[in-house]
Amino acid sequence: MKLLSLGMLLLAVVCSPLVNAQRIKDVASIQGVRANQLVGYGLVVGLPGTGEQSPFTEQSFRTMLSNFGISLDSNVKPKIKNVAAVAVHAELPPFAKPGQTIDVTVSSVGEASSLQGGTLLQTFLKGVDGKVYAVAQGSLIVSGFGAEGNDGSRIVVNTPTVGRIPNGALVEQTVPSGFANGDSLTLNLHYPDFSTAKRLADTINEKLGAQPDQGYSIATPLDAASVRVTAPRDVGQRVGFLATLENFQFEPADAPARVVINSRTGTIVIGQDVRLLPAAITHGGLTVTISENQQVSQPNALADGDTVVTTQSIIDVDLADSRMFKFEPGVTLDQLVRAVNEVGAAPGDLMAILEALRQAGALRGELVII
Repeated sequence: MKLLSLGMLLLAVVCSPLVNAQRIKDVASIQGVRANQLVGYGLVVGLPGTGEQSPFTEQSFRTMLSNFGISLDSNVKPKIKNVAAVAVHAELPPFAKPGQTIDVTVSSVGEASSLQGGTLLQTFLKGVDGKVYAVAQGSLIVSGFGAEGNDGSRIVVNTPTVGRIPNGALVEQTVPSGFANGDSLTLNLHYPDFSTAKRLADTINEKLGAQPDQGYSIATPLDAASVRVTAPRDVGQRVGFLATLENFQFEPADAPARVVINSRTGTIVIGQDVRLLPAAITHGGLTVTISENQQVSQPNALADGDTVVTTQSIIDVDLADSRMFKFEPGVTLDQLVRAVNEVGAAPGDLMAILEALRQAGALRGELVII
């Protein structure tokens, strides 16, 4: 009974998921399997006087009437304040089939003040190749609204000139896909990394019983972003193969040491592997000092051991009012940020300090400003 319990414990340890493991489907996509953008131009009718009287709207209105066999004299200028010219766009998901529906977004392109209460007439949605892949039509859902007084004062909530039509377009034809072609598929990582690509290929080979060292390999890393995987030619088998493959878990490599700064909002994000080298910084009335001290550690006379040299890192942050903070060994950029925040420095001051550290070569990590 004890042996059985020990065996079950070992099995649980072996089968337990990795701490930072992720599924392949969450970190990579299949090359060629992607969505496609569609766009079209149409008319929204039925507006409560919030439309427009622009030349291109009038021309579109005349063209629509002519398609129904109605012609207007060129000297007649219709009043069409309940009509608005709009741009319609949508995203056609991969493998979408004729007869399925997709959501569309409708945006005013003229002087219409609101699309609230309008209905989009039949609009062709074309791809980058100029072919029609979907047809949109339906009543708009607009979350915003606007109101205007006789004295010209006006209030607008959200955006009344943009609306959506859920399931507002019918797919007319399928976009060709290379999913079923060839003997292999290519997995593209969302964040290219050579170590991650190698680990991904090793995981697939290990799970599927391949032995690359003996010349039998199923997955081969092509570069930092792509891994080629041998797949069945039969489409049904290929779907089942990918259904199993995309749920394999592996541990991606650590992200590069990086500091990301949003200069507009003052947001600063620091990677866990960012480190600082010894440096001294003075910024206005703020002084930051980073130092490293060598210490010798010796064992007791009666104990076995070796004499080693250890490094003690200290950060001192000093302001004019003599406030100071001291840190134990293991200095990271995160500690520096906390120290600067404690003395009340603004985000702009911290950004200037980080930039100065990078220029001085004391910041071990990439500084990205967005």
